[in-house]
Amino acid sequence: MLHVQGIEGGYGKESVVKDVSFQVNKGEILGILGPNGSGKSTLLKIISGILPKRSGTIFIDGKDASLYSQKEFARKVAVLPQLHTHAFSHSVRETVDLGRYPHQSGLFSTWSDEDEQAVKEALELTAMTRYKDTAIELLSGGEQQRVFVAQALAQDAPILLLDEPTNHLDIAHQQQLLDTIRKQAQDKGLTVISVFHDINLASMYCDRLLMMNDGRIDSIGVPQDVVKDESVDRVYKARIKTQPHPELPKPQITLLPDVQVQSDSFAVSKNDFTISPQFVTLQIANPLKTLSSAVHNPGLGWYRTFVNRHVDADYNCDDVQAEMARYLEQQGFHSTDTVGMMTAVTTEHAEVEEYKGDFGMVIIAVTAGVGNAVDVSQALAREQRVGTINTWVIVNGILPDEAFIQAMITATEAKVKALQVENIMDPLTSTIATGTSTDSLLVAATQRGENLPYAGPITPLGKLIGHGVYDCTIRAIQTYKRAKGWTN
Repeated sequence: MLHVQGIEGGYGKESVVKDVSFQVNKGEILGILGPNGSGKSTLLKIISGILPKRSGTIFIDGKDASLYSQKEFARKVAVLPQLHTHAFSHSVRETVDLGRYPHQSGLFSTWSDEDEQAVKEALELTAMTRYKDTAIELLSGGEQQRVFVAQALAQDAPILLLDEPTNHLDIAHQQQLLDTIRKQAQDKGLTVISVFHDINLASMYCDRLLMMNDGRIDSIGVPQDVVKDESVDRVYKARIKTQPHPELPKPQITLLPDVQVQSDSFAVSKNDFTISPQFVTLQIANPLKTLSSAVHNPGLGWYRTFVNRHVDADYNCDDVQAEMARYLEQQGFHSTDTVGMMTAVTTEHAEVEEYKGDFGMVIIAVTAGVGNAVDVSQALAREQRVGTINTWVIVNGILPDEAFIQAMITATEAKVKALQVENIMDPLTSTIATGTSTDSLLVAATQRGENLPYAGPITPLGKLIGHGVYDCTIRAIQTYKRAKGWTN
């Protein structure tokens, strides 16, 4: 639909945009990224004809854009500039009506049903219908922005050029506006080119991204190929970490500040644990980066309080997560700062131990109830019953995300080995058990001290985790057996 070939141009004799070429197809959204001064808005102004180009060609539907008359071009391309000035006072409705100018003909224009429908739809899409009689200068900056987006949509052009369309908008209206543009691109086959400052928004809503640097294209492609740690660092001179969006196959970035307020001497020890008949707790002043399969606050996060709660063997609840959250609050634990597990095991029998290596120390905490042990390979017909081997691995060191996962694998393998050595059987299948149906695992790190890039079974950290989990699990199982009066 739109093909930009070898474009160069800018202000006066200075070329801000240099040899830029790309193509955007029907129904596609291309987001333009780049730091301040990289040429994003200048490129959009050249494409829209606001600024002249020095060289290169812009093709619209295969035709040189310079061959279109002004009105023909406006029927093909709608533009939302970055800044707006109001020479006269207009109502919202009158401002949006101006978007229909390219579709008027003759000396005395007539307003058609098509014009009316286009304006009405544009006002509805931008949630500005209720403001239609309000003078535009009485609106907030965000509301004014939505009016001019409505004007561009009312123009009903197949190509839409947007320069920071979410400027001045709160997050709810950012979402509403970009959802609208995304839907218009899909339903009407609009070709959309939009400048973004927000990399995360651009990644979520655009099919492809074009990242500019010093007036040239640094990279262009799908968001996964453009939004990378190294490319953003190179272009923006900012440290970031990318991670996947929780619902979309799109990357999102987190800014990593160069100034960090923290103490390098912080470490966790066995003495930080408290064991009572109600629960095992670990409460510390500084948050730990945590990955867990807990009942409360599972997944990845930063937490200061860790609770392994005792429940009765016949515990049954329709909404375990809600009940657990209420329980923690009732016990004085801050819900958003606490990871919570539950076990039918007597928590006073928890095994907590320190294991020291050359790099530092890990603390392992295990509660093990194996009365309802399960062989995972034979578990298809099993019903869930409370039993629970809960394992905590606390690392004094700095772990990358992959090391958290490796630590969980290593800890699980060590637990399974302990069950084998203790000859724990699945009572239904009479085969060696691998755990219980409700086991939980937590790995947490101080993110201070030595960098520990790996936690596999033959790495220094992995060896310590494997030994510690195996040792504590053996001891916890043996304690459980004695409490139950079991004999080998």
